[in-house]
Amino acid sequence: MDPHARLAQQSAVVLRLGRLLLAAGASSYRVKSSMARMAKAVGIEEHRASVSFSDIATSAYANGTFRTELYENRTFGVNADRIDRLKALAHNLRTDMSVEELNSQLDEIEATKPLYGPIVNMLASGIACAGFCFLNKGGWPECLAVLFAATVGQALRRATLHRKFNHFAVWLLCGLLASSVYIGIIELMGVAGIIDPNLYQAGIISAILFLIPGFPMTTAILDLVRMDFPSALTRSSYVLAVMASAGVAVWAVTYTFGWSVDVHASYQLPWAVLIALRFFCSFIAAWGFAILFNTPTKVCAIAATIGATVNTIRTIAVDAHFPWHAAVGAAALAIGLLAAAVASKTYYSRVSLSVPAVVIMIPGVPFYRAVTAMNNGMVTDAISQIVQVFFVITAIGFGLAIARMVTDTRWIVDVPTNTLPSLESSSRREIR
Repeated sequence: MDPHARLAQQSAVVLRLGRLLLAAGASSYRVKSSMARMAKAVGIEEHRASVSFSDIATSAYANGTFRTELYENRTFGVNADRIDRLKALAHNLRTDMSVEELNSQLDEIEATKPLYGPIVNMLASGIACAGFCFLNKGGWPECLAVLFAATVGQALRRATLHRKFNHFAVWLLCGLLASSVYIGIIELMGVAGIIDPNLYQAGIISAILFLIPGFPMTTAILDLVRMDFPSALTRSSYVLAVMASAGVAVWAVTYTFGWSVDVHASYQLPWAVLIALRFFCSFIAAWGFAILFNTPTKVCAIAATIGATVNTIRTIAVDAHFPWHAAVGAAALAIGLLAAAVASKTYYSRVSLSVPAVVIMIPGVPFYRAVTAMNNGMVTDAISQIVQVFFVITAIGFGLAIARMVTDTRWIVDVPTNTLPSLESSSRREIR
């Protein structure tokens, strides 16, 4: 076969692996390192790649010739199961594998259907946000209203995303629907004389927490730590755009109905009951978000257990007046270390284990309150909330980054991804 024609086939299968990983939500480092390993498996002598959130550019060199290819990604989603399957494939490669064999394995992975149907997906969103609501000091009326509102909102999001709607519009529409449903349920409870609606207005923020893009937010932080700036900046831009869209939606609804996002009904619970409920709500919130990421059931259980345990300890520390941001950073570090320990014994990726656990600590409520305050002209309040969000997200990033550097030398010693160890000397143990 002509050397360039052969290189075209080799480069195409490598790029296919990269685009499947990128479309599934993998970080830039995982995309580049996995492509480099497959490039060596098919006989490419040198492989270079530039990866952002929406593009991949590769150059492959072999047999005295080279080939450059570009790919534009228009699928901005999360599929943790696919990431794990592709990770297992990439790290079980051997030398001299044929393009046909690898394409066959990629065909099988690409043909794998989502693990959960629409009903489970919708309920997972509602249950996760209801748990999140309690962690945000919401009472049972708020949690009940959030359960229904987030379920309906996720149903709309799933339907529109499957029809390739613009994400900015999807987040806006889902924010409008979920917040409107929340108001309707609380007002109905008020008409029935069950509650005073004025005391349960702040829970509307929890009704749209399923719209927090936790996966791309976390991978953006990891890309930034790795100094993969094109990917980090494009992911961060996407996160800010969709969160701002949802924030505008909740502001529009609260402004129309004259609701406040700051008033909470106070409740008092025995300490043991409070801690037990925090653990339970953290568990179901992490599990629910893991389902939204299409994570296998076993991984959901592990991630939820890690998240619930660490987050409950974090809340106890904050109650004892331990600095909030330091508590979040320490919790993220613990989650990263626990995820690394589990990943070292399985083919599951760290990101599949850690993101559902840390997403329940992402400060979505202060962000949406900041957007509402800004739109209402309360600039000082908005800046105060944004500063809180910035420090908490920074703490999460530092915690996860330190965990990576402690457990993976390639995160503390800067080595280009195209200089990974040869496949002949690599063990069957996954390289994360």
